[in-house]
Amino acid sequence: MPPMNILIKPASGLCNLQCDYCFYCDESAKRAQASYGFMSEETLRNIIRKTIGHAEGSITYAFQGGEPTLCGIPFFKKAVELQKQYNRNHIEVRNTLQTNGYLIDEAWCEFLKENHFLVGLSVDGVEETHDCFRHTKEGKPTYQRIEQAAEQMDAYGIDYNILTVVHKKVAHRIEEIYRDYRRHRWEYQQYIACLEPLGEGHGKTAYGLTPKEYGEFLIRLFDLWYEDWEKGRAPHIRRLENYFQILTGTVPESCEQMGHCGSQIVAEADGSAYPCDFYALDAYCLGNFNTDRLGDLELERKRIGFQERSRNISDKCRECKFYFICRSGCHRNREYHAEAGGYENYFCEGYRMFFEKRLEIMDRMVR
Repeated sequence: MPPMNILIKPASGLCNLQCDYCFYCDESAKRAQASYGFMSEETLRNIIRKTIGHAEGSITYAFQGGEPTLCGIPFFKKAVELQKQYNRNHIEVRNTLQTNGYLIDEAWCEFLKENHFLVGLSVDGVEETHDCFRHTKEGKPTYQRIEQAAEQMDAYGIDYNILTVVHKKVAHRIEEIYRDYRRHRWEYQQYIACLEPLGEGHGKTAYGLTPKEYGEFLIRLFDLWYEDWEKGRAPHIRRLENYFQILTGTVPESCEQMGHCGSQIVAEADGSAYPCDFYALDAYCLGNFNTDRLGDLELERKRIGFQERSRNISDKCRECKFYFICRSGCHRNREYHAEAGGYENYFCEGYRMFFEKRLEIMDRMVR
């Protein structure tokens, strides 16, 4: 098998915050069992034992949530110990941790630095845009606590990137946010369009984006980045770098920009496996790491046609002059149009706006 990516949810959907737009809360509520609690050592052992021996070259364990730090440092120490125990082929093992940062302290920093974890820290812009939707269960703000976590990780020299959910308020204030990130020296940035509740349409929430708003956001973000690029100080922005990979004939690393769903596996706290973080639903369950072989999970992925479905794009979409670089975006943002005979992305208008105005510049940069 090629290099593997295993996304692990050790605390299921449990979290110490209550973000208004949390897609995993929405998914969990649509399962027969919303939460699977905390992952047991036995389940953790079975996940690592059944995956690390099948990877070639490297394997990445991405711990997400909910909030994975709720499991405590001893859980992660055990994970590292098990990785060393079962890594008989001596492949490269990478660990990443996506966190809201609320529990990050010196003890966490010491562990993360010592064990070379790459951290993704969730920050939604400046204090006002962050706190409006990212708050505690009691409705208290969280930005200042997260800013302190970033400062602590800086002090320890921990590698981390900033993951920003692009909701309506973020989109409208990206100039201010971009400059604030530069002030913090946050050089690695990832922007993800805010997901609205699965299967409930669009435009019914206070945080959801319209396609036009998303297109305007992409244009402004690119212009800010390009201004810095000309000065030789541009930050790394995952989406833009993937577009340049496509333009140079390289396969993008982001599944959203590959044109079809990837082959990652998501492991819930009880060991149940799913084909994607955005589809951890009963209908997509592939089996369980505690009872099934890895090969059986892959066979189930093929049986339910998960990846094949993501290739069912409408002719209108495929014939678009920007399809080669847009590739219809993430399937989670697509809607099926029976009259068109396939899926089309909700943000299509936004992508077209962006590429109409900025693709020529990107092409020129590549040449």
